[in-house]
Amino acid sequence: MSIIFYNLFLLLYSAGIRIVSPWNEKARRWIKGRLEFPTACFEEKTIWMHCASLGEFEQGRPLLEEIKKRYPSYKVLLSFFSPSGYEVMKNYPGADLVFYLPMDNMSNAKKLIGNLNPALVLWVKYEYWYYYLTELKQRNIPVLLVSGIFRKSQPFFKWYGSIWKKMLSRFDWFFLQDEESIALLASIGIKDNTMIAGDTRFDRVIAIAEKKEPVDHIKTFIANDRVLVAGSTWEEDEIELLHFVKANPAIKFIIAPHEIHESNLADVKKEFKNPLLYSELSIKNNLPEDMHVLIIDNIGMLSRLYQYADVAYVGGGFGSEGVHNVLEAAVYGKPVVFGPVYEKFSEAKGLVECGGGITVSGPLQLEAVLGNLFHDREALTKSSVAAKDFVYNNKGATGKIFEHIQRNRLLIN
Repeated sequence: MSIIFYNLFLLLYSAGIRIVSPWNEKARRWIKGRLEFPTACFEEKTIWMHCASLGEFEQGRPLLEEIKKRYPSYKVLLSFFSPSGYEVMKNYPGADLVFYLPMDNMSNAKKLIGNLNPALVLWVKYEYWYYYLTELKQRNIPVLLVSGIFRKSQPFFKWYGSIWKKMLSRFDWFFLQDEESIALLASIGIKDNTMIAGDTRFDRVIAIAEKKEPVDHIKTFIANDRVLVAGSTWEEDEIELLHFVKANPAIKFIIAPHEIHESNLADVKKEFKNPLLYSELSIKNNLPEDMHVLIIDNIGMLSRLYQYADVAYVGGGFGSEGVHNVLEAAVYGKPVVFGPVYEKFSEAKGLVECGGGITVSGPLQLEAVLGNLFHDREALTKSSVAAKDFVYNNKGATGKIFEHIQRNRLLIN
């Protein structure tokens, strides 16, 4: 792809967002968030981390917080491309500035990077913007790719991927998740500035789990019953779960939909018999005996909810984008069940291989798997131990990246 086609892509992308914005809330937020250019100027040195969305922020967060702890004099700047990241983290106390990344072009790149004055830039996992990366390279500002992962299907490795390869040449170092990524980058001549560090998400979920922060009112709902927590569910996941939920009134089900806007919550409530919203839980003095479905109607609680599960179900695996974050559940030693679309996610594949994760292709198989886990204590224990061991055996990526930063004196007090 030439720079001409790249610019055309940017133009069409922006136009498409504007076309759908009248009836798409996320598109409206994307546009509104970029109406004002980030104008704050920093004379002191800063650390800038860019994330596509919330998941990537959680991935880079352990490293960002470790750097801030060790280099407190530096300002921390955090940018997002997606509203689903910015809207949740816009008040993140660990950053001095949280903002939407302006659309990629030469003028925006020069102006923004001049204002931010970063000493170090952390780019988390993926999302590549030509003008920003080029401007950073021209200013000799080090850029590190954190927890990167590459697949053969990506444009970097295609005959038309010249501009994408140029973007990769702007990075100073690649901290990668697996051997396949190392080999793919080597196939296009990038091999002297790569290493396998692992996935910083392992460090993040361990930190959350070891805090053991409770969730208010959940024990009131659970009582002494067995529990399935279904996180980041889409309609396809809820349909898969529906019959098992109806057939097992003695099990408590906590369902956290991926989308919590009003219309989707109304749809989820219609699917299940007599459900309760979490926002209603604190005002209920006595719960009806037949109330065994709780729907979470907020963002930010899911990673702590899994601690209450006997079994976890993670959504997304029946959709084209694939399964969501399985590590948030596995770290608590919970068997993780999910749909068949997971091959792009090395952590999900690893869980399946070790027995801590179980993939299902339809409702009958899902019911059989869940029935086995809830009624066979030995199977439950075996899968639980495998899940937790998998997470703890893969920790340490944050330390490896931080060691590189110190060794190469990328930040100096």
